[in-house]
Amino acid sequence: MTSVKMELDNISFAYDSLPILKELSLVIQESDFIGLIGPNGSGKSTLLKIIGDILKPDSGCIKFKGFDTRSISKKVFAQSVSWISQDHPMVFPFKVSEVVLMGRHPHLSALSFESHEDFNISQRAMETTMTSEFSERFFNEISEGEKQRVMIASALAQNPELMLLDEPTSALDLKYQIEIMNILKNLNTNHKMTLIVAMHDLNLASRFCNRIILINEGKVVSDGTPLQVLKKDILEQVYGIDLDLDFKNGHTLIHPNIDS
Repeated sequence: MTSVKMELDNISFAYDSLPILKELSLVIQESDFIGLIGPNGSGKSTLLKIIGDILKPDSGCIKFKGFDTRSISKKVFAQSVSWISQDHPMVFPFKVSEVVLMGRHPHLSALSFESHEDFNISQRAMETTMTSEFSERFFNEISEGEKQRVMIASALAQNPELMLLDEPTSALDLKYQIEIMNILKNLNTNHKMTLIVAMHDLNLASRFCNRIILINEGKVVSDGTPLQVLKKDILEQVYGIDLDLDFKNGHTLIHPNIDS
């Protein structure tokens, strides 16, 4: 029986006077693999930052495993929830193995050094994400797809229960897109990781996620399985474009109707 991992109740947020999220409520279940979709400016990235405690909501309540997140210390929260942004700027010349080991930071005290266990956990994270082979290379010298795998390894080294990713396949070629999504699917299926992934590619969302949340103008438009959410009338209304939908092997395939 699945349990509730996180609850968002009537969350609102605005940048200055511009409303981004509007009384949004969600229940995130343990072992969900959620594809968070919606047009540009719909609030996807802001919602992820709210969930990850990077931004504070203007109103509403967030509970993590039944506890109000305002009562949870940042250190304890960071041990359970990891965040991977779109960009990975790295000013200093760190090796891949060092970047992954940084994921252990929430578990260390201010004056402590990494233990043998920390190194072992980081090594397992690299093995899971297939990054061990270039662990001694410098992070800024590897490809974008490899960087994304390294950041997932670093997040995995935190031993989180919930992983948040903001468009992890953007700007990657098709090979790396599939590679990243397969890694995430493995984490969800075999490691029971709860995942929320903001993404633009509806076909990838249909293929890999077990739940889709479609948001627009700061509100949830539809929430359910890919077959429940990825429907022609709903998508055309939200995205403002004519679409052709096909079905293959239980998945929805979505194409823009360029002849309309």
